[in-house]
Amino acid sequence: MMLYFSGTGNSKYIAELFCERMNAACHSIEEKIDFSNLIAPEKAIAFCYPVYGSRVPRIMREFVKRHMESLKDKKLIIFCTQMYFSGDGARAFTDIFPRGYVSVIYAEHFLMPNNVCNFFILPLPGERSIKKYVKKAERKMQTVCDEITYGVIKKRGFNPVSRALGLIQGVFYPKFEKIGMDRVWIGDNCTQCNLCVTICPMNNFENESGKVKPKNNCTMCYRCINKCPKKSISVYLRGKVKKQYKGLYGNQENQT
Repeated sequence: MMLYFSGTGNSKYIAELFCERMNAACHSIEEKIDFSNLIAPEKAIAFCYPVYGSRVPRIMREFVKRHMESLKDKKLIIFCTQMYFSGDGARAFTDIFPRGYVSVIYAEHFLMPNNVCNFFILPLPGERSIKKYVKKAERKMQTVCDEITYGVIKKRGFNPVSRALGLIQGVFYPKFEKIGMDRVWIGDNCTQCNLCVTICPMNNFENESGKVKPKNNCTMCYRCINKCPKKSISVYLRGKVKKQYKGLYGNQENQT
């Protein structure tokens, strides 16, 4: 069974691709279901998530902690999606657990398109570039599924070099994450369509007296920024975004 979190569709694509190839059940951690009962009978659980600063998103960490008891002694397959490189993005997932609590039988990183749309030094990919990412991911996934089927154990990001790179990137992430929780701005051109209220995985928005306001609980997934019809929302940096990442699912509403 695959459990994933996806802000704008990249990790969802990888999770669904794996499940299609391996005939496995696939669930977003945002679903309103009894995950503990789903996890309990499984011997192996796959997880997929985007890495932020070589670290696991807060929403995924909180999910795992809520279901820690059900995950005891499970074998884990860990996939993480990254923009350029993440060092030990997959290994960082094991930091959530006590030593020896779970065992990792496979871990891999997938290079996916950038969805951070309000930093000028991080250009958004064009359609041709996105297709290249997809083709490379599909080829890698075929190799991954073959190796898992034949019992090959691979742990991307667990070697000393990867851990050092991850430490360099991740050393400032806790502070970065804490600041980001309450640095969400909504521009004056907001039309109160309430789309952000509906799609935010952290319930970080509320419409109070006809005005949408953030509640200081952002997980920095960039879903609202890339989906806002008026490009009214920004994280960290004020100002209207010029271009939005529509993801691998185009203009579909459900990119989680």
